[in-house]
Amino acid sequence: MIPIVLASVLIASALGCGTPAIEPLTSRVVNGEDAKPHSWPWQISLQYERDGVWRHTCGGSLIAANWVMTAAHCINTNLSYRVFLGKHNLVEDEAGSKAILPETIIVHEQWNPIFVALGNDIALIKLSESVTLSDQVQLACIPTAGTLLANLYPCYITGWGRLYTGGPIADKLQQALMPVADHATCSQPDWWGVAVRTSMVCAGGDGIVGGCNGDSGGPLNCKNSEGVWEVHGIASFVSGLGCNYVKKPTVFTRVSAFNDWIDLVKKTPAS
Repeated sequence: MIPIVLASVLIASALGCGTPAIEPLTSRVVNGEDAKPHSWPWQISLQYERDGVWRHTCGGSLIAANWVMTAAHCINTNLSYRVFLGKHNLVEDEAGSKAILPETIIVHEQWNPIFVALGNDIALIKLSESVTLSDQVQLACIPTAGTLLANLYPCYITGWGRLYTGGPIADKLQQALMPVADHATCSQPDWWGVAVRTSMVCAGGDGIVGGCNGDSGGPLNCKNSEGVWEVHGIASFVSGLGCNYVKKPTVFTRVSAFNDWIDLVKKTPAS
């Protein structure tokens, strides 16, 4: 295991992923806070067009110069999308930010929108042009295949989702500390029970902090032992009882369960 870990760290360093030029705040604030601008430089805003106006719908993570990872449930084939990179405040013009149209969008072939709990809530967006990396736009690291985080491992959710159940979406990128609830915990009957699969990862569940509408597709950011941030989760679903319901943590697609699929999609020519 040690050689694998070291290899992944060397690869991360070579690609420059997971090491933001602007270090994020890592306070223990329990109810979320404004992120330090551009401290999560792989975070993107997925936007759709309606009546000539672009509207934020989901988050996502830049995982290569021309690839973005998001949730399958964020994609509606009847809508036109763009990916906005390098954003902090969605309602202001910001230097270093750029909107790029997709070349193609690939949704996991086993995703079923009727049965979200079956999992496979992952999609990749190939951008119509490669981005130039900068302090505002950097790549996310993906964890080694099969990586599982310990219970209460400290991670951060980031996004422009609703500030509370039924509330407005955020203008400025938000972050919140959301410790992992391991599968043994999250699958307990009074938590998510059989609705949570091993291809998912849960975080939160304290009844205070949770992902909400608009955070979907965005990252669960966790720092590894080498000090490199990795995206371990893609925000998938929350309880219908509310965004921050106790013992109903936010459920994420576990990225480390989909390394092979991600690699295959990126290598397969668009048809």
